[in-house]
Amino acid sequence: MNGDEPYFFVGGAVLVWVAMILWLATILPGKNRWNKRFLVALFTVFVLFIAACIVDLFVYDKPDLVLTEKIAGYFELLFHSLPVPMFTVFLLHTCGEDWRKSALFRTVLALWGSFFVLLGVAQFTTLMYYVTPENEWVRGPWFPLLAAPVVTGMLLNLAGVVQRCDKLPRKYFHAFLLHLLPLTVASIVHVFSDVLLLIVLCTCISTFSLFGIILYDQIEQYVAQQREIAHQRASIMVLQMRPHFIYNAMMSIYYLCALNPKLAQQVTMDFTVYLRKNFTALVSATPVPFSEELEHTRAYLAVEQVQYEDRLLVAYDTPHQAFSVPPLTLQPIVENAVKHGMDPESAPLCITIRTRKTDAGSEIVVEDNGRGFALDDAADDRNPHIALNNIRERLEMMCDGKLTIHPRKGGGTVVTVVVQANTSEVL
Repeated sequence: MNGDEPYFFVGGAVLVWVAMILWLATILPGKNRWNKRFLVALFTVFVLFIAACIVDLFVYDKPDLVLTEKIAGYFELLFHSLPVPMFTVFLLHTCGEDWRKSALFRTVLALWGSFFVLLGVAQFTTLMYYVTPENEWVRGPWFPLLAAPVVTGMLLNLAGVVQRCDKLPRKYFHAFLLHLLPLTVASIVHVFSDVLLLIVLCTCISTFSLFGIILYDQIEQYVAQQREIAHQRASIMVLQMRPHFIYNAMMSIYYLCALNPKLAQQVTMDFTVYLRKNFTALVSATPVPFSEELEHTRAYLAVEQVQYEDRLLVAYDTPHQAFSVPPLTLQPIVENAVKHGMDPESAPLCITIRTRKTDAGSEIVVEDNGRGFALDDAADDRNPHIALNNIRERLEMMCDGKLTIHPRKGGGTVVTVVVQANTSEVL
């Protein structure tokens, strides 16, 4: 073993890590294509920088590879500097500013241009750095002059992030700070002391912080897709209203027109409200006040009670209504209670709807004395869990809520919906 092995190990590990991040950034789909393409380009520069550092370690102190050391040292410094103006473009684009017209970008680009010129001059003088005949890289007395433009550009980028904190999403603000701070501090220390290994480690941290943006976008995109899927399921549930329910409602209205015109008018109004609430849910992607859900449910039950008459009894105990739920939450639960609880050979079906405010938020309880349903029913079109699982998914995504189903003591079913206070309260 020799003294360089720890450096090879760290450099190789960081190279593999940064290369893996580059690969993941390339293959992961992203909703923001500009961000993805830019970050892939930036990670590529980081990979080239780490690779140049490893080449430098391999050829260091080998007299027959002096030219290779000079080339590796040149690209090492070049690839270390390139992310500075690139990050400025990323920052300005994220803030919605035109980077081509930005004074910050022009200043950072001018600084990088001066560094590029000084780096070229450094190849023909020993004032900034040089390579000895023994192939050792040595910094010259003017090395701080060479490093100053890059460090100044990093500090300007850091100031630009802090200045634009109100324009940046929180995820970007924190990721940008985590990206800039380690590299900036390490680069400042590198002006006065050779801490190349520290810069390599800080580069690892910086790439991970920016990769976090891609991961966050992935999570955000996944959640949005799940919301859309849940909304589409709700829409399908609306469009697939039970045909026999519509038929029975229309036939009830038809016969009532002759027997009881006033009641026919009321049933027509209730059925209209039910239909209107159903189709309103098609275009609603956000929670709605519970009072609207309750109105929808009352309209549905009023139509059903015309058909079942005294075989369907409903009780309401809903003093607490100042909260919101996803559209089509209560009505499908009650419809399940009617559909799976009604038994012509048993006692009348009694449904109780209760609400209360709890320390955790708001609670809805739908209780019936029907025949109930098995919790392990097969997942077919008759399984009430199809609708209830849809409600459960939308509750979790839209209101951080939950739905539970329990057998009722003495027969029947109890469905409980709990919605968190911070997501459900209506102001």
